[in-house]
Amino acid sequence: QVQLVESGGGLVQAGGSLRLSCAASGSTFSGSAMGWFRQAPGKEREFVAAIRWSSGNTYYGDSVRGRFTISRDNGKKAVYLQMNSLKPEDTAVYYCAVTWRGTLDRDASYPNWGPGTQVTVSS
Repeated sequence: QVQLVESGGGLVQAGGSLRLSCAASGSTFSGSAMGWFRQAPGKEREFVAAIRWSSGNTYYGDSVRGRFTISRDNGKKAVYLQMNSLKPEDTAVYYCAVTWRGTLDRDASYPNWGPGTQVTVSS
């Protein structure tokens, strides 16, 4: 059974940085892709970034491209999201998820999700 647990969220001032981690366990992740999504109050869940576990190919949402970087550590089964130049509009609950098929920027493609971690960016 797949388990995903996010960590690293918190409160940061605009312009600051945070690094989120997602620890994965319980399955083989070969052939999978890991994604980060976020959801702000009253808004739909938004694609942030994804990375293919085997190749390391990365994909980003338009609102974070150039500011956020996704990476993974195969040995630790961990995925990271380095967030720089944070803005108040980045405030949301951030989720990591795993998929073995489907379009990477669609949340419906991901069958397994972590509980989320809150990121709050103050102005």
